[in-house]
Amino acid sequence: MALRSIRKVGDPVLTKHSKEVRKMTPRLEELIDDMLDTMYEAGGVGLAAPQVGILKRIVVVDVSPEQDDPFILVDPQIIETSGEQTGYEGCLSLPGKSGVVKRPEYVKVSAFDRNMKEVEYEGQDLLARAFCHEIDHLDGKMYTEMMEGDLIDNSELAEMQEQAEREAQEAQDNQEEEPRTI
Repeated sequence: MALRSIRKVGDPVLTKHSKEVRKMTPRLEELIDDMLDTMYEAGGVGLAAPQVGILKRIVVVDVSPEQDDPFILVDPQIIETSGEQTGYEGCLSLPGKSGVVKRPEYVKVSAFDRNMKEVEYEGQDLLARAFCHEIDHLDGKMYTEMMEGDLIDNSELAEMQEQAEREAQEAQDNQEEEPRTI
């Protein structure tokens, strides 16, 4: 297992359609392991093969806090969606930036696992967002093409989130205070 270089915006490989995986090979097994290592090392929750320069329809996703519950999707297809969520999204191919993207709240994905066994997974919230984001990479799409508004620096986003948390805590503290009588 090895770390792979993550391709950045502007690399033409990120705009190309990936090819179907007809059978699992030792090289593709190694690619999957390398993709997982690369994703974890970079602090991401998903990585698509084109992001490491390989035009194959392979995606890895792990939204677990412990980074120990990966989904491996070979030739994935979104077969069902519902609802809507709008939120900030980032990408390992565009480090340090985020943008607002509208995605389904719920997604059902059909794919093959690393043993080429057919699987279906369902995801909500962040998992649904990650499935959609990574599968878009397989079709040469970046989240910036679907973004509402402008890119924002992640440091600025972190400040906005901290401010919102402080305001929410202050509002909660104010509600907990008992009214005083005279």
